[in-house]
Amino acid sequence: MDLIEKATVMHYHRHRITEFKHGTVESLGWRGEHSQQARYQALIKVANLNGQSILDVGCGYGDLKAFLDLHFSDFDYLGIDQMQEFIAEARNRYEGIARTTFFQSDFSTAELPLVDIVFASGALGYRCRNKSFYIDMICKLYNSAQVALAFNMLDKRHFPQHDLLVAHDREEILAFCQVLSSRVECIEGYLEDDFTVLVHRDIVNSDLSV
Repeated sequence: MDLIEKATVMHYHRHRITEFKHGTVESLGWRGEHSQQARYQALIKVANLNGQSILDVGCGYGDLKAFLDLHFSDFDYLGIDQMQEFIAEARNRYEGIARTTFFQSDFSTAELPLVDIVFASGALGYRCRNKSFYIDMICKLYNSAQVALAFNMLDKRHFPQHDLLVAHDREEILAFCQVLSSRVECIEGYLEDDFTVLVHRDIVNSDLSV
């Protein structure tokens, strides 16, 4: 994404913070808590996360961390987001919680650490003129994941045209992920206009780039 596109995303969220109040799921861009939680339920089907190291890109306020705490234990969590407001609130919420870290940075340009599981919930839903951006980011996130990558996208079949958000062709995304790994799953039906892709790392695969 170019600087104007990134600035547009940040302006969008700051407007929603003003409209819906700081700390709410609506300020993150979700329609409500139900849609956020439905996506999380799909994402955690990727693996047993007990004892794993986890990277959450576009982490917002760290809501996924709280969700994971309800289902798993003994895991390391690292959240990254470019919004200073989100990271400040996340650090405030989880201050003093062991094995939980937040960084303010743009995941698309940052050097990402190697972890077991990478999650991207909503992070690939913003419009970008560079059509290869999404494929490049999937590849980058997969290369950071030693066990699996789980991400969601808006479904082009059902999501209407939007000035900021963008939907994707599910079959095209799955076809690319199957180049990365022979173990790819798609989950749908939890929301009308969303799908989740689970990409498990092939043991024989080395890091790939496009």
